[in-house]
Amino acid sequence: MKFKQSIRLLSVILAADLFLLAFLIQIIFIPAPSAAVSAPEEPRTEKYVALTFDDGPDPIHTPVLLDGLKARGIPATFFLMGSSIPGNEAIVARMKAEGHLIGNHSYNHVPLTKAKTSAVCQALDRTSTLIQSITGSAPEYMRPPYGDWNEELECQAGMTTVLWSVDSLDWKLKDRERIVKRVLKDVEDGDIILMHDIFGTSVSAALELADILQKEGYTFVTADELLID
Repeated sequence: MKFKQSIRLLSVILAADLFLLAFLIQIIFIPAPSAAVSAPEEPRTEKYVALTFDDGPDPIHTPVLLDGLKARGIPATFFLMGSSIPGNEAIVARMKAEGHLIGNHSYNHVPLTKAKTSAVCQALDRTSTLIQSITGSAPEYMRPPYGDWNEELECQAGMTTVLWSVDSLDWKLKDRERIVKRVLKDVEDGDIILMHDIFGTSVSAALELADILQKEGYTFVTADELLID
């Protein structure tokens, strides 16, 4: 009887030893599952650019440009000259309806730093009032004619100044092919391109640039999306 009990005890001890041995083998030889490793972030491949147009609206050329932009699904930024708005209100309303950004380009094309601050503010306010009467909202962005601006005027205007990083010189070249070549030579990701919608050559060049840059992987945005605080 005692012998049988001893055999049973040894069996239990042996089973326990085998279980412990198996557990140790598992710990030592079977690697623990590694923690999930997140995939490295891929470098940003998108390229963005903004087409901006000054001095409009023009009753002849601006609608042609709007047609071309709409067909391509491209938003643009228009800095309107106040003196060009009367009689072209429907064009301004169309800009707004089709998702373009509308900015202030003063009332007349004169260097603003050469005028009195009060006169500058009057010109800007007059243009903003015209735009607001058509679109329902006052412009938040402005571009001074010739880029002529200073910090004192910045404080008075109450709008964000938007200049440019690529000058197409379309007003000077007035040749579609030369305008396109000039822009393509300089354009990079994040650029704001300066053009004018009051010349037929500028409009045809802008639409050709749109086609070329889209094929090169650029996405067109309004100028405010490229501004850095």
